[in-house]
Amino acid sequence: MTRRHFHKFVAGAGAAAVLGQLARTSAIAAGGSGYRAMVGVFLFGGNDGWNMVVPTDARYAGYAGSRGTVALAQTRLTPLTGVPYALHPAMAPLGAIWDEGALGLVLNAGTLHAPLTKALYQSRADLRPTNLLSHSDEQAHWQGLRARTDNYDGFMGRIADRSNRPATPALISLGGSNLAVIGQTATPLVLPSTGTLGRNGYAAGSSAKNAAIDAFATAAGLGTVADVTAGQITAAYAQATAANTILSAASVVDTHFVNPATGAALTSDVSRQLARVARMIEARGSLGHDRQTFFVSQGGYDNHSAQVNGDTSTGTHANLLGDLALALAAFHNALKAIGAADAVTTFTMSDFGRTFRGNAQNGTDHAWGNNHLVMGAALKPRTVHGLYPSTVLGGADDVSSEGRFLPTVAQEEYLGAIARWHGVTDTDMPYVMPNWSAWNGNGRAPLPLFA
Repeated sequence: MTRRHFHKFVAGAGAAAVLGQLARTSAIAAGGSGYRAMVGVFLFGGNDGWNMVVPTDARYAGYAGSRGTVALAQTRLTPLTGVPYALHPAMAPLGAIWDEGALGLVLNAGTLHAPLTKALYQSRADLRPTNLLSHSDEQAHWQGLRARTDNYDGFMGRIADRSNRPATPALISLGGSNLAVIGQTATPLVLPSTGTLGRNGYAAGSSAKNAAIDAFATAAGLGTVADVTAGQITAAYAQATAANTILSAASVVDTHFVNPATGAALTSDVSRQLARVARMIEARGSLGHDRQTFFVSQGGYDNHSAQVNGDTSTGTHANLLGDLALALAAFHNALKAIGAADAVTTFTMSDFGRTFRGNAQNGTDHAWGNNHLVMGAALKPRTVHGLYPSTVLGGADDVSSEGRFLPTVAQEEYLGAIARWHGVTDTDMPYVMPNWSAWNGNGRAPLPLFA
């Protein structure tokens, strides 16, 4: 059997296609006590965080002047109580969560190899992340946390490497088998956003094919390769059965994934993903999970044109952020209903920010630093972390003339705070975040996100 045919054969077992060594367990448990979950939402394409979070004080004039064609009208913004910032008009559903104290802002975060000033950026190419402005490279930098070397595994997967691994994995992706969830020994349970896990391409009537897979899954005494593969397929079947039971059961979670204005069920893919995350969190007890790690995704953010339309508060970006806000609000309300709001932290990631200056096509181009949202009842209430850059194009914070802002918060300072809260010990932090030493000392430290 060729390597190619072998992989196709294993893929026929459905869940086994993405579950490598999930039956293995580790004696090393994450630090901390009680149940906790982290939910990363990756906004693929490069979200324009500068229109997601907008200053409302005297800086608004600089914002409007420098953004040009894509600036949002101040009167349409979603104000945030107690701080001089507002959200995009389409994100109004998150206003109530801010008022609850369960939403925070992280300003101008991005991929950094070492602390940089504009002068260092210009004079020390060896300190810059490699291939800045490239989608694939910056996605890998965010998910793998190596800004100048190849990324072959991700921070969520490395957390799972150092955690106990029950029979049904606590590392779960609704956004596909992305780098973030690949560990050196751990691999994720990858769930679809709709439907259930099954044997791809093997219909119920294909008895010969199914019988062959069943026979292989129960093989024993045929040598190490056959025995290990059989064990993995058998474990994958059990995991698929457990997941399908949870995904198919009636749940109070579903009642919260509706549009509050219309009562209609939310149908965006990011909503469906987060609804399934909530179901897996609801089942944490039966699954034996005291820690869970989830990867969720939403695409479409590479808006070089038509990001906004004529009135600047609608358009492609507004549609994306509107779907995201409804999904996050529904997820938060579902977590409250199942008693887990203070045990789950949800956070955004994206390739990079966009240029502050809008282009001639009412869009924006690839840039660097970006704004992010973090959500959960364990956060410091109504808090803004990081610094909003100078809006002067070509100024002290801009490494170009178009508003490509040098990040002032490193990924490790942002994601490291969440990892610590999640239970990653100081001993394991350098493994989870390979460049940890550059951002934990000498005046740098994880953001104080939590109360």
